[in-house]
Amino acid sequence: MGIAACDLSQHVIRPTLLYLQRHSATAEALLLGAAACQSDLGSALDTPHGHGLYRITEQRHLALWDQHLARDPELASRVRGLASQHAFLEAPHLELTVNLRYATAIAWLLVEAEQLELPAADDVPALGRIWCKVFQPCGRQTDFLDAWHRHIDQVSQVA
Repeated sequence: MGIAACDLSQHVIRPTLLYLQRHSATAEALLLGAAACQSDLGSALDTPHGHGLYRITEQRHLALWDQHLARDPELASRVRGLASQHAFLEAPHLELTVNLRYATAIAWLLVEAEQLELPAADDVPALGRIWCKVFQPCGRQTDFLDAWHRHIDQVSQVA
């Protein structure tokens, strides 16, 4: 069983986005929906398809650091501040599985790196389109919508 959507939003996603100075209701809703769709809110944290809540592959993780964070040392330092001191150096991809705030920061920066126009937080179909673009290019928007209805509809307020 995964994490309750309201707990994930309140204790992981929102504080991480605030720490990164990237918080918006849309960012929060998108990451919550992505976690619901990618891992059933944490029911499957480490699979052959990627690590953690957002199932981020090692290749995408490295590419984000090399192509996006390397160009912004201040942001890279903030993200690195979320990672475990020694464990990150030994097994950086493991942080995606065991460190929810670090994984959330990386997930958001994957979205940001795409430079997409973000919809309103309550435009779930549009959030699904962004999820397809960023997290599952071969996925179906209906997968996102189904996960949203299963896990998030019961949350009265995402932001």
